[in-house]
Amino acid sequence: MLELLAPVSDGYLRTLLRAAGAPLAPLVEGVRQEDFEQLERTLLAIEREYSQARAATNRARMTECRRLVIEARDHTRWAVRSPKLEAEHRGQKEQMLEWMAVWLDNPGLFPTWVALRKLAEAHHPDAGQ
Repeated sequence: MLELLAPVSDGYLRTLLRAAGAPLAPLVEGVRQEDFEQLERTLLAIEREYSQARAATNRARMTECRRLVIEARDHTRWAVRSPKLEAEHRGQKEQMLEWMAVWLDNPGLFPTWVALRKLAEAHHPDAGQ
């Protein structure tokens, strides 16, 4: 599709495919940040891809997984610095940065970390996201 629509960036193509509602592979869909459910779903999907690549010693695919999360993290950092971002959304984006940092520190640990975080939130609902 990139060749057919050239010149188009990966990010813009991803946006178009998402908007069309097309089912996407994790490495095409990337990291979704509309809410914490989408963030969790897509980070877990990319972690599965990363784990499969690691088991197959596919360093290029592992690098691609990390690149997607790094790209999302960098985009979120930019959003957090924007003076136009409302305080409520800034707090959410800062939490999303934390989630991506955990993923980048240890992708294999992320599924356990997010499950424990959700369990803690269920016991302490005032803790928020």
